[in-house]
Amino acid sequence: MKTQIRQQGGISIVEPNGRIVGSAAAELRKTIVPQIEAYDEPRLLINLENVHKIDSIGLGVLVEAHIIAKKKKGRIGIVHLGKHIRNVIIITRLIHLFEVFDSKDTALSALSA
Repeated sequence: MKTQIRQQGGISIVEPNGRIVGSAAAELRKTIVPQIEAYDEPRLLINLENVHKIDSIGLGVLVEAHIIAKKKKGRIGIVHLGKHIRNVIIITRLIHLFEVFDSKDTALSALSA
């Protein structure tokens, strides 16, 4: 799995590509956690547009990112949830942990406020 990171308006945009399962989830963790720890009040947008599968390890990475960010009074948004991933996040009741957006522009605007 490849993950790109870029900054826009003080928000770290993380764009994983592939499946967030097993060892790929651990790679994502190594990418996300330093982005959160680098800021006093981190703002992170995770774009899941190019992710088609996530397992329990991947969900654990997202939950851990949420916990770390919350301790630092940060925010995490998720954009472009595919049908499968949206269903998994709803069924596991994790949907309430994250700010979910339909578009990147809406997410960036909301996280900038």
